[in-house]
Amino acid sequence: MGALQITLGVIGVAVSVVAWGVFVYGVVRQIRIIRLGQPDATRNGPFAPRLRTLITEFAAHTRMNKLRHVGPWHWLVMWGFLLGSAALFEAYGETFNPHFAWPVIGHWAPWQLLLELLGLGTVLGGIALAIIRQANHPRRADRQSRFAGSNFGQAYFVEAVVIIEGIGILGVKAFKISSGVEDPALWSSFVTQPLAQILPTSTAAVSIMALIKLLSGMIWLYVVGTTLTMGVAWHRFSAFFNIYFKREADGGVALGKLKPMMSEGKPLDFEEADPEKDVFGAGKIEDFSWKGWLDFSTCTECGRCQSQCPAWNTGKPLSPKLVITQLRDHAYAKAPYLLAGGKKDMAGEEIGLTGDNPYAGIDVLAIAEAERPLVGAGDDGGVIDPDVLWSCTTCGACVEQCPVDIEHVDHIVDMRRYQVMIESNFPTELNTMFKNLENKGNPWGQNAKDRLAWAEDLDFEVPVFDGEFGDAEYLFWVGCAGAFEDRAKKTTRAVAELLHIAGVGYKVLGPEETCTGDPARRAGNEFVFQMLAQQNVEVLNSVFEDVDQAKRKIVVTCAHCFNTLANEYPDLGGQYEVVHHTQLLNRLVREKRLVPVAPIAEDVTYHDPCYLGRHNKVYEAPRELVGASGATLREMPRHADRSLCCGAGGARMWMEERIGKRINVERVDEALGTAPSKIATGCPFCRVMLTDGVTARQSDGKASEKVEVVDVAQLLLTAVKRGQPAGPAPLAVGSGKAALAEQD
Repeated sequence: MGALQITLGVIGVAVSVVAWGVFVYGVVRQIRIIRLGQPDATRNGPFAPRLRTLITEFAAHTRMNKLRHVGPWHWLVMWGFLLGSAALFEAYGETFNPHFAWPVIGHWAPWQLLLELLGLGTVLGGIALAIIRQANHPRRADRQSRFAGSNFGQAYFVEAVVIIEGIGILGVKAFKISSGVEDPALWSSFVTQPLAQILPTSTAAVSIMALIKLLSGMIWLYVVGTTLTMGVAWHRFSAFFNIYFKREADGGVALGKLKPMMSEGKPLDFEEADPEKDVFGAGKIEDFSWKGWLDFSTCTECGRCQSQCPAWNTGKPLSPKLVITQLRDHAYAKAPYLLAGGKKDMAGEEIGLTGDNPYAGIDVLAIAEAERPLVGAGDDGGVIDPDVLWSCTTCGACVEQCPVDIEHVDHIVDMRRYQVMIESNFPTELNTMFKNLENKGNPWGQNAKDRLAWAEDLDFEVPVFDGEFGDAEYLFWVGCAGAFEDRAKKTTRAVAELLHIAGVGYKVLGPEETCTGDPARRAGNEFVFQMLAQQNVEVLNSVFEDVDQAKRKIVVTCAHCFNTLANEYPDLGGQYEVVHHTQLLNRLVREKRLVPVAPIAEDVTYHDPCYLGRHNKVYEAPRELVGASGATLREMPRHADRSLCCGAGGARMWMEERIGKRINVERVDEALGTAPSKIATGCPFCRVMLTDGVTARQSDGKASEKVEVVDVAQLLLTAVKRGQPAGPAPLAVGSGKAALAEQD
């Protein structure tokens, strides 16, 4: 140990003491800040499934590998960081003594091989990620870059540290070999052994490379410890916790049902709720749960959510990534005020801090941040612009793609809840929808007595529930669109006819059916949703009163009704087996109860409804039905879990689309790119939106007049009925008896 080694070692230790101190203090500060969020006891267990999910997601990179050209490189960097920490700590000894190695394993050939792979992997992985970032730079036009809005400086800093760490690992090892300190087998040192042949003999170089390896890590710790909003660095630690505490303990993403409204860690009871005390959605940053704050802290700014967002891709101001990062920056800027006990009432008056000078000792920037509204237009200084908030279709593409399990949709809907229920500040079009739901039980404001109008021209009896469920196998939930919207009625009729042909016993509710509440809930009106849902659960439970729990089956044609009945009604006491019509029809085809006898010789592209596909993972059944009908399926570039939304979700069906390109037109353009004769789907909302898009393109002369939007049930019905045009006789539904009339 010479003077040089002592000097280098002392420098390394001195810098480390400062860096580790700053970093540990940063960790403590971050934990304190995250705990400012509302309590949420639903994340505490069960332990085993959550741990299994954590291990699977990080070890196998199951979610990161959704982008396969990125996943392997990130996997190398991740393991380089985790296991390479052992090489980093080894540098403390190597700076003082070039001959230092870990006891027992230090000269072990497998350990030497591991070091070789870690060093090489981090260098190659870091370079690859930097190249990918450059290749996707925001200089690309038309919002093609998923990194638009990301902090490039922070990202390149992290990638530079990764590369230097890898070079340090390889450099120390190569100089040890060239200096005769080590003589590993070639198979365990296939890079450093040849490299050593051209390096000089220098034990001093071993210590210098060790210090470089050490200082790069210490600089990283210092910078990260002083920059708590550097998600691209902090996710190395917080991602593990974010994955473990994800909403679904079984490993599923936070889609399907929405997170219920919570206050003080408990579901909000509207009968006892007090707006002065309880939290109604998220009106302030501290109204988000601690898991929300952990989400904000974990965002890596990779932009995968942004690249998949239909609003962002059509020129809207919404970027899921920027929503999360803006909330993060606001949260951490306001944190000193909150940590000091600051709190405001609903009128904006300070009630948490008292005294002659209540803000003494608090950063003036934190005080200024506390004055900002969470949602507000530019002039109001709001953190989230209303146009951003209301552009979301709740399609879930952001949640599906996020590699660290951030729950964007839940956070957006929580902000909507506060705006609707407390501020009464929402798009004017929604006011009509809310009133229609409250007064008429459907978004269109139609009369309940007309809910059976869709069946008036069928030539068989549609069985209506009359107090006895009898030997029926399914309750056919028609839905508001299926009952009132002319295009959706065709789907309802097709399904009813197919069930009749297959001999499936079913009944419909008719006037007793009301909206499931999906559009109200996604728009933030939880009160109206609860009112409708509780009413429906009461009706459904009375229908199934004498039916065994295992036989309480509902078939639905609407993807939104399907999601709500299956995933959200159980929380309100409605436990049923809910199937989508594509699932049931596909089973009937397999059982030969429906036999397509006249194949449809047409090219069909299938559009995945978000609430059927991403939210409920039903992808194969509708595609198999397209195949069963004899049509040739042509997939769009964005399909299955990457399918582009039609633009109707999140109550957007009832809102005007004034900014950017219409989402339904964007989707239709993609569909037309497959040169189909028909565009098939499995949701009435999608059918309406896609039909409007096709009509727009036909009027522009960009689509053939022969292109048609249909439900997969219609394709199947055509094939089953030998391609003959339907000629049903009308039915006097009110009396429950068929009556003959001329065919249409």
